[in-house]
Amino acid sequence: MKAFLLYPNQDFDLKRDLPSNEQALIQDLELNTLFEAMARGDKFLFEVAQKVVLSGLDNDPETILYRQNILKDCLKNSAIVREIYDLAVKAIEREKKIYWGLLYNHPDTILRRSVEVLQMFVGMLKKLKYIATDQAAGFESEGFTRFFAMLNRELEDDYFAGIQNHLRELKFRHGVLISVELGKGNKGTHYILRQQAKRQGWLQRVLAYMPPELEVVEAIEEQIKSWLEQIFAKKPSAYTFFIADRDQNGARALSELKDRGINLVANALAQSTDHILSFFTMLRTELAFYLGCLNLHEQLTHMREPISFPLPAPPGERKHAFEGLYDVCLALTIKRKIVSNDVVADNKNLVIITGANQGGKSTFLRSIGLAQLMLQGGMFVPAESFCANICDGLFTHYKRKEDATMSSGKLDEELSRMSDIVNNITSNSMVLFNESFAATNEREGSEIARQIICALLEKHIKLFFVTHLYEFAQSFYDKQIENAIFLRAERQADGGRTFKLIEGKPLPTSYGEDLYQRIFKREA
Repeated sequence: MKAFLLYPNQDFDLKRDLPSNEQALIQDLELNTLFEAMARGDKFLFEVAQKVVLSGLDNDPETILYRQNILKDCLKNSAIVREIYDLAVKAIEREKKIYWGLLYNHPDTILRRSVEVLQMFVGMLKKLKYIATDQAAGFESEGFTRFFAMLNRELEDDYFAGIQNHLRELKFRHGVLISVELGKGNKGTHYILRQQAKRQGWLQRVLAYMPPELEVVEAIEEQIKSWLEQIFAKKPSAYTFFIADRDQNGARALSELKDRGINLVANALAQSTDHILSFFTMLRTELAFYLGCLNLHEQLTHMREPISFPLPAPPGERKHAFEGLYDVCLALTIKRKIVSNDVVADNKNLVIITGANQGGKSTFLRSIGLAQLMLQGGMFVPAESFCANICDGLFTHYKRKEDATMSSGKLDEELSRMSDIVNNITSNSMVLFNESFAATNEREGSEIARQIICALLEKHIKLFFVTHLYEFAQSFYDKQIENAIFLRAERQADGGRTFKLIEGKPLPTSYGEDLYQRIFKREA
C-alpha cells in the first residue's frame, strides 16, 4: 500500500540531501520562523516542513498543482486529516511499545511479537478503512481520491477475515505440525510448517451433520455412532515420544526443531508487519507536511493576513506578478498585519531595488524568496494573488558581519560566496542579492556588481538586487534594457516610510539624513 500524497508516483524520502546552500537560505530568509509556525513545537513536523520546503526546488508544475489540490482538501476537511494523522502516529507508537523479550532474534519470539503487532495493525487499518468509506465523498483531489480508493480496494472484509484466521492459527494452541526430510547423515532438512486439520467442538459437529427433517435426539444418536466408529477404526501409523519434566537437553532439542519449522513463517510475518509499519510511517510523514500547512494557515487567518494558491509557470518562462505579497516571517514575528506590495515583472530577468534606508527593501526581497519556496513546495503563498515561473535553484547573497577571525576581508568573503553560488547555479535559477559588494568603495563595488550581473543575465538567470550602489543601478537604467524593471522604496515628503515599493528610477541618495534627524530629534 502506498499513500502517494506528496508525489503522484513515488514516496517522499525524508533522508534525502538538501541543497548545498541550505544554511544560507535558512539564515537569509529566516526560514526557521516559518518552520516553527508550521510545527507548533512538534519536532517531527519541523523536520518534515524543512525537508519538504527546501527540497521543493526539484518539483515540476504538475507536482506543485498535485499538492495544492491535496492541500485544498486538507483545508476543507482539517478535522478528518488530523484524525488520519493521529491514527498513523498511534500505530507507530504502539508498535514500538510491543515487547520483544530477551531473545530478540529467536524465531518463536519474532513470531509471537509479529502476531501481536499485526493484530494491533489490523485494528488500526479497520479504523482507516472506516474513514475512507465514510468520508471519501468530501475529498476532491486526485491524491486523496486515489488514496481512499486504494484503502477500499485493498482493505476488504475478506482481507481482514483472512488475516484473523491466520493469526488464530499462528498462535498454535493445538501444537505445531512440521514435516521434515532426512538428508545427509540422517540430518533433518526441508523443514516445513504444515497447516493442521481444523477441529470442531461437539456442538458444531452435531449441527453440521444434522439433517433438517430429523429430531435433535436422532441426530445426536447418529453422531455418537460416528464417534464410536472413529474411536475403534484403524489408526494411521505414527510415533509419539514424551520429554521428561527435567530433561532440559531434550526440551532444548525439541525447541530447536520447532524453531526450524516456524523460522520461514516468522520471517514472512515479520516482513508483513514491516510492510504495514512502513505504510503508516510514510502516511505520517506525508500528512505531517499538510498538518504544518494547516497550522500555518490557522495563524495567518487569526491575523487576517491573506493567502492564495499560486499559479506555477514552466522554468523556461519569465513570470513574476503578484498582488498583496508580504513577508510571512515578519508577520509571524510581530503577530499582526504588515504592509504588502504589488508588482508585475513578467518577461523580466533583472529586478533592481533602490531607495530610502529602512524603506522595506530587504523585507520585500525576503518575501520574494519565501513565496518562491512556498510555491515550489506546493503550499499557499502569503499574497492575494501570485504567479511565478519555477526555478531550478534559489540562492541568496546577503551582506555578512565582519569576519571575527580576521582571516579575510569582507569583500574577499563576499567574492568567495559568490564563487560557491556560480559553481552550483543553473540557467533557470534565481539569485537574491542584498546590498552585495558594498564592502569597498562605490566605483569598485559598482563595477564588480555590474560584471557579475551581466554574466548571470547571459545565462538566463533571474536576479533580484537590493542595492545602495547608485552608479551600478544607474548604469543598467541608462541602458533601458527590456528585461529589467526598477523598483524604489517609497518615501513621503516629510521623510516618512510607507514600506511600499513603486516603479521608479534610481536616485543618488538613500536619505540617510532622515534617520539622522529621527534619531537625534528623539534623543533631544
